[in-house]
Amino acid sequence: MDERTAAVQRMQDYIARHLHERVTMSDLAGAALFSPWYAYRLFREMTGLTPAAYMRRMRLSSSAMALKHDARPVTETAFAYGFGSVDGYVRAFRREFGRTPGDFSRSPSPITLFHPYGVQYQQPRKDTIDMDTMQYLCVTPIHKPRRKAIIKRGTSANDYWAYCEEVGCDVWGTLLSMDSLCGEPVCLWLPAAYREPGTSTYVQGVEVGVYYDGPVPDGFDIIELPEADYLMFQGQPFAEADYGEAIQFVEHAADRYDPSVLGYRWSTQSPRIQLEPKGERGYIEFRPVTVQ
Repeated sequence: MDERTAAVQRMQDYIARHLHERVTMSDLAGAALFSPWYAYRLFREMTGLTPAAYMRRMRLSSSAMALKHDARPVTETAFAYGFGSVDGYVRAFRREFGRTPGDFSRSPSPITLFHPYGVQYQQPRKDTIDMDTMQYLCVTPIHKPRRKAIIKRGTSANDYWAYCEEVGCDVWGTLLSMDSLCGEPVCLWLPAAYREPGTSTYVQGVEVGVYYDGPVPDGFDIIELPEADYLMFQGQPFAEADYGEAIQFVEHAADRYDPSVLGYRWSTQSPRIQLEPKGERGYIEFRPVTVQ
């Protein structure tokens, strides 16, 4: 990571740690180790937002999840997330999500949350990686029930980076606002049977119950998936800056794994599944199998 990228990443990390507090440009400059003027310019250049706009969008999205899960009153939520007045909070919330916080609290249908990515992760890692430096991998059989998935399709993407170019990264913010059987959004590589002509293999979505009849966001599809067996491959926890190496290690190990040692063979009838890489738990990927 070069010095400029590291400075902006430190500012992003500082904002995340102090989301409920008053954060000044001087605070961010101290984190960046640059002057306030230069830190401001760098932040805007590399994130596309001013620090104030970035913080406002983060606070609005966090407040939306508090309204959904904690049943907080709107007034309490407004002040807890640093807004000076309830009226100002309501106006900002409506501008961001097209709904008032009171309406969303009563009927929390999907909205597009602001899900910022650290600037250090904005480019794919192309380095040659020594796989022997990684230490361990856990392989666990998992059974998934019959279910549905609400998905956003791309056009030809076969991986995350191509998908972001086709669809945009904001779709993850929408998915985070939706309830999921596994507690979080998923990325799927769809078998041919689940793809429509001119659409991507790689999609993002949430898994929901088979009898789900709730809202489906505009531009999303809902598909039904059969019950299926998977092998869950989970790598060791990793430093966030090493996410590329962590993903490649798990994928490399899964590609070489022989499922027959556990009484399975690979299946092409169900989608391969990827969870968001999080350093504290290690990278997780599910590969479909069937009993031999």
